[in-house]
Amino acid sequence: MITRSRKVVIIGAGHVGSHLAFCLLMQGECDEIVFIDVDEEKAVSHGLDIADGGLFAPHPAVVRLGDYSDCKDADIVVLSAGVPRKPGQTRLDTMGDSIAVMKQIVDPLKTSGFQGILICISNPADIIADYMRKHTGFPANQVFSTGTSLDTARFRRTMSELTGVDFRSITGYSMGEHGDSQMIPFSHVCIGGKPLFDLRKEFPDTYGKLDLNQILERTKLIGMDIVIGKGSTEFGIGSVLADMVKAIFHDEHRVMPVSALLQGEYGQRDVYAGVPAIIGRDGIEHIIEINLTEEEQKQFNESCDVIRKHIALAATL
Repeated sequence: MITRSRKVVIIGAGHVGSHLAFCLLMQGECDEIVFIDVDEEKAVSHGLDIADGGLFAPHPAVVRLGDYSDCKDADIVVLSAGVPRKPGQTRLDTMGDSIAVMKQIVDPLKTSGFQGILICISNPADIIADYMRKHTGFPANQVFSTGTSLDTARFRRTMSELTGVDFRSITGYSMGEHGDSQMIPFSHVCIGGKPLFDLRKEFPDTYGKLDLNQILERTKLIGMDIVIGKGSTEFGIGSVLADMVKAIFHDEHRVMPVSALLQGEYGQRDVYAGVPAIIGRDGIEHIIEINLTEEEQKQFNESCDVIRKHIALAATL
């Protein structure tokens, strides 16, 4: 029996786009990976380099340069084009440059016949996801960004380093903006299934001494530390995206933190923000609403206000 090939188009063959392609290839998640980039020579070179690595992948796959006509039969389009932030910049500081790039992408993507799932990585991720949904007219469940997925990974790694517990035994989410206003609902953080708040009471000399504000700040700053040290982040976000593509292709119905359009969830409306959601073949199947404490809800609202303000600014550009 012949089955339809799994095809991903990556718009933007820079650090993030190229590492996403390599992750997808080495994990055996795609049959065809297509780059679209204004710098065609770079995109071709990335494709050749990644294809060499593909000799050691689980199965053969095509990696090549393409154009927007390739989006018509793509399952997933990943938007990773844009201008990387510089040391000292917030993700929001890149908004003007990123919107200018999006304006060049919207029309050819919209007219390509694409009917799959659009995942946005370009920063500021929440605002770009909102912009692309509005200007393409694609269904909201099929347009979202990685949101706080990478922040969540950084939070779990930080917790693991501080507690000595394997990160796979630590559950919890970063929520809100993929940026400086993000928050962590520590009331839902568990270690081995046991709430962190219970552990803090039982073990005041270890878990009780964890500085939760410091953990949040560390989670926020890891990305900038990487940018200062090497100029960009790439491996972490590439891995996050590959994991998300896997959840879609295998229809896993897995709960992942993504930036989704909120329409009443968490008391918010008409704003994209990082929240846990069930991800499957059709994209976002359902947004999970966890019960936040009064203080956590306040923090989440404030983060959404930051996003909403910049969504409004993006509309004027």
